[in-house]
Amino acid sequence: MMNIIRFGDVPLASLLIRTVEKSGVTEAVRDIIADVRARGDEALYEYAAKFDGASLSALEVTPAELQAAYDRTDEAFLAVLEEAAANIRAFHSREKREGFRIERPDGTYMGMKVTPIENVGLCVPGHTAAYPSTVLMTAIPAKLAGCRQLVMISPPGPDGTQPDAILAAAKIAGVDRVFRLGGAHGVAALAYGTASVPRVDKIVGPGSAWVAEAKRQVFGRVDIDMIAGPSEILVVADDTNDPAVVAADLLSQAEHDVLATAILITDSMALAEGVQAEVERQLSLLPREAIARASVENNGRIIVTDDLPAAIEAANALAPEHLEICVDDPAPYLDLVRNAGSVFLGKYCPEALGDYLAGPNHTLPTAGAARFSSPLGVDDFIKTTQYTCFTREALESVSGDIALFARREHLEAHARSALVRFDRDAVAREAAAQESVKREAVT
Repeated sequence: MMNIIRFGDVPLASLLIRTVEKSGVTEAVRDIIADVRARGDEALYEYAAKFDGASLSALEVTPAELQAAYDRTDEAFLAVLEEAAANIRAFHSREKREGFRIERPDGTYMGMKVTPIENVGLCVPGHTAAYPSTVLMTAIPAKLAGCRQLVMISPPGPDGTQPDAILAAAKIAGVDRVFRLGGAHGVAALAYGTASVPRVDKIVGPGSAWVAEAKRQVFGRVDIDMIAGPSEILVVADDTNDPAVVAADLLSQAEHDVLATAILITDSMALAEGVQAEVERQLSLLPREAIARASVENNGRIIVTDDLPAAIEAANALAPEHLEICVDDPAPYLDLVRNAGSVFLGKYCPEALGDYLAGPNHTLPTAGAARFSSPLGVDDFIKTTQYTCFTREALESVSGDIALFARREHLEAHARSALVRFDRDAVAREAAAQESVKREAVT
């Protein structure tokens, strides 16, 4: 049963389970990465058998297999996938940006150019649940950014196949290559490349603790989007809400993972008690009851505050992945939100809408990272390069300033690089003067 507590009775920091250490994961992942680097495809086949129970004949899904999976997917679901894809494209297309160039009257110019990251790896979870939504959410912004190649990994089942829905989503989103890989070995293959799997420049997408740790360890060799933790939902609600609706929203994230966190913050004790009872009632109706029950009993909380502004402040302190503001007029409260991955406004905007259909991304910062990071978007798939062009006259006019600045930082070579283009004798004179100072210091 979810505990009800009064705001201020316990420190907020203790309310959200942020990190979960799994003994031996760091070392085991390090060994897997080293093994994949050393043995390539041979290691990948062995890990597919060990972790997925799959005896693979090929690592890559062929275009014909991709098309066959699409053809087997029912038309109703294909229509929903296409609708979701269109909404995601429409939202993320607004994020695209161009570089800029500043030109000065003296003929100098400078600016920034935007370049897509060439090769991107997409991690899509499998096993306990299949997430075609993750395929769309990761691939579509990358396509909009202009990435040359999208390489997707998703673990196979024991029969060596992946769900048709996953492959259909990959085809709709424009994924270029798909591999039957998951876990730390899949991340290692993307980061370092093998005979079959191309090396990428960035890896994005969620996964298990093993995937998260592997992404952490390969960062630097490649870029990554974030280290994603267990899912989180925080609902702020007043007494006009139906307890059954609020409870359903909380359980929508609790069913993800036993480590997921679901929190209600309300200014109504009556709602708190109603939601507590509803969560208990609805748990018994869920196919994933065991997972959801462990989540709410270990990590779930109901917090009662004096008013809704205090509830929003508590939410800012927790910086949740998903924040629902369930009130009749939510717009004024949005201005009060400083820390949240994605905000869902009003009583008819469940978090599940964002997971699948609305358009904003569902790959979000967790574990309090919303204090300093953002949802996945087009910017994650581009890089910027600065450029500067000065004429001879323009550089000459500031060369003395550059030299002065450099010498204050005791970087004489910097100073000379600005001066030597105009007065080689001045550089020689300065060098001689410094040498003379050194001799005098010695004598």
